Amino acid sequence: MAELLEDRVNLLLLRDICSGNGLEVNLTYLSKRLKRHRNTIRERVRGLLSHKVVDRPVVPFLALFRECPLLVVVYADLPEDEKVSKWIAEDRKIFGAYRVREGEYNMMLFEFQKDVWSYHVWRDSLVSEGKIPERGERTPSNALYFSNKLIEKYQPSTAIDLIEEQFVKGGEVEINGYVLDELALKVLRHLLNGNGVKVNENFLSKRIGVHRSTIRRRILKMQEEGLIHRPLCRFPLFFTPSNFLLVFSMLEVRKPRQFLSDIANDPHVSLAYKISEGKYNALLFESHLSIEDYLRWERTYEDKYPGCFGSIKNNYLSPRMTISIDQQKVSLGIIEERLRHMERKRN
Repeated sequence: MAELLEDRVNLLLLRDICSGNGLEVNLTYLSKRLKRHRNTIRERVRGLLSHKVVDRPVVPFLALFRECPLLVVVYADLPEDEKVSKWIAEDRKIFGAYRVREGEYNMMLFEFQKDVWSYHVWRDSLVSEGKIPERGERTPSNALYFSNKLIEKYQPSTAIDLIEEQFVKGGEVEINGYVLDELALKVLRHLLNGNGVKVNENFLSKRIGVHRSTIRRRILKMQEEGLIHRPLCRFPLFFTPSNFLLVFSMLEVRKPRQFLSDIANDPHVSLAYKISEGKYNALLFESHLSIEDYLRWERTYEDKYPGCFGSIKNNYLSPRMTISIDQQKVSLGIIEERLRHMERKRN
């Protein structure tokens, strides 16, 4: 895999497809698959994208977890001003940021870092460059470190099952002002699974300056090596649909084998880690319609495995608390840095 990231054409190609350039929804495929007119499918796709029910098509950069094997979750005390907001939106170490009320802290940041040393160097640079206030002007941050090598489940789009369940119970689902009918739900599932998203090889061929067969061959090779996923769409909030609550849970699980086996098929859990943080040995990113929904979910496991949970620490993060979230930004930062390094070597 490493040598693939040392090839300039590969990096230029990755920069485009991980940005969404050269990717498009295949209306003809969806029309045939769902047996509906192409214009009808186009209408549903436009509705899903314009109302931000689903994000633009991209190619996920799976090598992110190898290039940045450390997830750092930071509780921070920072001014909610334009300068800090701009830094959060632009910094390519920050995957997501939320407003919280956690003791002295008002923000929660999710970052991808190479290691603890790199994290500390980066953090110190933020003060020296004036991006965040000096330590004496704020409460010192509290950072938690988790290894991306210990991911137990990574299914960002699994909550589509919960949306469909909502539809069956209520007859319709509304997300960001857009009412999803049965066809829109089917289109949404296809886009999230990557069915109906295609690569425009001609566009990329002209843009990068290589033959379209080279584009096809290189993408296939990178997929086979686990460098990238096939093209698909994600939820704009990544972990959860826009009408759901994200619950960030650190748990003391006393029966981890049974529990982790169950959450592998649990659509409430999009991301799960094994961890060792004090009492806690599991970290979950969960989708729930409400806190009451979460409590029912927790009770289901307690009833199934009595005494399953010890201590639990939750942060309930509503869509309105979101400051920024964009995994592709972090991936593109890695790709751009490799291109810059390559240019420096050439010069």
